[in-house]
Amino acid sequence: MTKEIRTALIGLGNVGRSFLTILESKQGRLAEQYGLAFRIVCVADSSGVAVNPGGYEPGATRRAKENGVPVRRLAGYWPGVTPGDALAADLECDLVLEASPVNLKSGEPGLSAVRMALMRGVSVVLANKGPLVLAFPELKRLARENGAGLAYSATVCGALPVVNVGTRDLIAADIQALRGIFNSTSNFILGEMAAGKPYVDALAEAQRRGLAETDPSLDVEGWDTANKLVIIANTFLGVEATLADVAVQGITGLAAADLQAAQRKGHVIKLIASATRAGDGYALSVAPTELDGDEFLARCAGWEMGIEIHSDLYGSMYFKDLEGNPLPTAAAMLRDAVNLFM
Repeated sequence: MTKEIRTALIGLGNVGRSFLTILESKQGRLAEQYGLAFRIVCVADSSGVAVNPGGYEPGATRRAKENGVPVRRLAGYWPGVTPGDALAADLECDLVLEASPVNLKSGEPGLSAVRMALMRGVSVVLANKGPLVLAFPELKRLARENGAGLAYSATVCGALPVVNVGTRDLIAADIQALRGIFNSTSNFILGEMAAGKPYVDALAEAQRRGLAETDPSLDVEGWDTANKLVIIANTFLGVEATLADVAVQGITGLAAADLQAAQRKGHVIKLIASATRAGDGYALSVAPTELDGDEFLARCAGWEMGIEIHSDLYGSMYFKDLEGNPLPTAAAMLRDAVNLFM
């Protein structure tokens, strides 16, 4: 028996389109191995929302977006409706996949959509960090009160299972310290600068490769890393943290000469997220940090991300991954969705 999951896909950028790519090639595998079929009954982008109870074919939808066709030109377009409005109008779906752009001011349009879904008992999987950073306790409460699933492993380092390890694999542990490189764009730029490129040229190279946004401020000013640290703190460090609790410094003040000076000492400079025990809580920070070249995080190069977790029961654990495109983040959303419905 195959269980059909009526799915709303909010956000058809790189991650959303990659999710559709996965469905194109893996639907048979998902049905055979997990007994699940994802039917995309709603899609949304910045132009609006479209609904088709019969389902949008993943490949055709992806190709339309890649050819510049906005959602407002798809069959089933709902004029003037936001994703939150669609859910409030009793859109028949079982799962919301939220992959719209991060908005740290209002969280919209993702936050309203997530709230409404959870209030209706509809499960949510997020790649968008904004709703969690702005309203983590509220969203967890809504999920609990309404019997809805809420999963978001894709929000912290894409496919790297940081959230899963912290919640599933560190049972009864006290985490003394945690450090990580959570932003691959900044890590790439720092590597280019260490090789002698000025910051502006290193950033331009990252943008040329399509791996840095036109507005890269979330990455290079440290806020993307801080977002992920806040999610970790709320998820498995046991503290209710917001961005205001994180001391944040980005990489824009560094020069290539700074990184080359560190190299001459056998050191490297990385943008490090850190959570260190401080009384009953943690001191949270994001800052460029000089590391000995032999340290684990010092050896996370280019587009790699990594994390080290030190606890009383499980010792020291080290993880890293390399993601050169958005597909692994989309796969993390699929991982969450399958785990919610298995």
